[in-house]
Amino acid sequence: MLNEGDAAPDVLLQMGDGSSLPLSQLGRPLVVYFYPKDDTSGCTAEAKDFSDLLAAFEMAGAGLIGISKNTPKEHNKFIAKYDLKVTLATDADGSVCDAFGVWVEKSMYGRKYMGIERSTFLIDADGRIATAWRKVSVPGHAAEVLAAAAALKQG
Repeated sequence: MLNEGDAAPDVLLQMGDGSSLPLSQLGRPLVVYFYPKDDTSGCTAEAKDFSDLLAAFEMAGAGLIGISKNTPKEHNKFIAKYDLKVTLATDADGSVCDAFGVWVEKSMYGRKYMGIERSTFLIDADGRIATAWRKVSVPGHAAEVLAAAAALKQG
């Protein structure tokens, strides 16, 4: 499990256009948020919240990317349906989730299964985890992350 101060893994991301890009090439500081599935209530609310604050993240000097196991085609449909502004990447093989420690055993209605734990990581200019949020509750989360990104910029 990654902790604050750890080096962020330089994983290879599959982008919406089908290209692959190392996480390190997305720039620093960077907000990476993991979410379970496109077009579900909590994930849609989170993506919309981050989209609404994208300009403020840019002013704070932070890039922003969301990651789930959905396909690029599903991501593109999700983006179009809700006019999302955030960049979404696919983790089809689970390697990115594994590297960040967000692929975990979950439980719903007594049934155990593996899935993405809603988590967010703020990566600083040196490529280290500045702040990690796990088991994220969506309401107010994007604003909290933005405040942390702005504080990071101010030093």
